[in-house]
Amino acid sequence: MSAPKPQTSLRVQELIYGLKISEVMTKKVHAVSQRCTMRDVQKIMKSHSITGVPVVNSKRVVGIVSMNDIMNALEQGRMDDPVSKWMVSEVQTLVEEMPLSFAISAFSKFSFRRFPVVNRKNELVGIITSRNINLALIRELSRQLHEMEHQHELPEESSLYDVVKVYSLHRYDFENGGKASSEIKKFLKARGISGKLLRRVAVASYELEINLVAHSIGGMLSFDMSADRIKISSHDRGPGIANVEQALTEGFSTANEWIRSQGFGAGMGLPNVKRVSDAFAIQSAVGMGTMVQSTIYFTREEKDED
Repeated sequence: MSAPKPQTSLRVQELIYGLKISEVMTKKVHAVSQRCTMRDVQKIMKSHSITGVPVVNSKRVVGIVSMNDIMNALEQGRMDDPVSKWMVSEVQTLVEEMPLSFAISAFSKFSFRRFPVVNRKNELVGIITSRNINLALIRELSRQLHEMEHQHELPEESSLYDVVKVYSLHRYDFENGGKASSEIKKFLKARGISGKLLRRVAVASYELEINLVAHSIGGMLSFDMSADRIKISSHDRGPGIANVEQALTEGFSTANEWIRSQGFGAGMGLPNVKRVSDAFAIQSAVGMGTMVQSTIYFTREEKDED
C-alpha cells in the first residue's frame, strides 16, 4: 500500500467545496403556520428535540421561532400568543443549489444557529445547522480515509497527473497577486504541458486570482490536475455578485478608482476565464461570496506532446 499523499487533505477540502447545501441539509423540517401558538411550538420542539422552527405561509418562509423566543414568551405568561407576535421576521435563507461553502460563510457572518433552505420557487425544502456541516465533513474525511486504506500503487502516468494545490489569497494584496498563477504555470511547464494548453490555464488562474484580490475580502484558489483535465476553482468571501449575467459581459466592472489606478478592473476577468474554459460554472449570492470553476481538458494532441 502506498503512503498517503501530502495533498490528500487538500483534496478533501476541494470535495467539501464541491458539495451542495441540498446534500447536507436536513430535509425533514418541522415548520408551523403563523396561526400556531407559542405553546404549540414548544411542544414540537420538545417532541423532536430541536431548538428552532421555521414559520411558513404557503410554503414560503415568513419567520423563525427559536428557543429564546419560547423562553421570553414563557416568562411573560404569553404562551397562547400566535407565533406571528414572537417570531423573527427578517430571516436569512439559503438556496439548496448553493455550494456548501456558502453556508459555511453564512455561519461565519451571522450569529444564527440555523438557516432555512429554499428552492428556486422560494419554497421551504430543508434546514441547515452547523451540526449538518460537521457531519458532512466527518463523512468526507471518513470516505477519504477509507480510500487511502485501500489505495494501491498508482501507475506511473496516473501519479504524474494526480495533483492538487490550494492557495489562500487576501484582499488588495496586489504585491503577491499573480504568484499562485505563476507557480501553476511554472509547474505545468516543468511537466512538459503544451504551450496552447499552458496559456489557457495561465489565463484562467491569473484572472481568477486577481478577481479574488481585487473584488473580494479574500478566499481560496485551487488547482486540480488529473489525467484528462485541469480544473481551476476560486471561492471568495463576499460581497457576491448581484447580476451574474452582467458580470460576464465584457467591459463591465465594479472596480473602484483605486483598483483601476493599479491597472486592474477592466471588466475582462470573468469573460476571459469563460472564453478559455471547456467547462465553466459560476455561483454567487450577495453577501455570501462567489464560486467559479474553470475546467480545461487535455486533447489527445496535447497529451502526445507531453
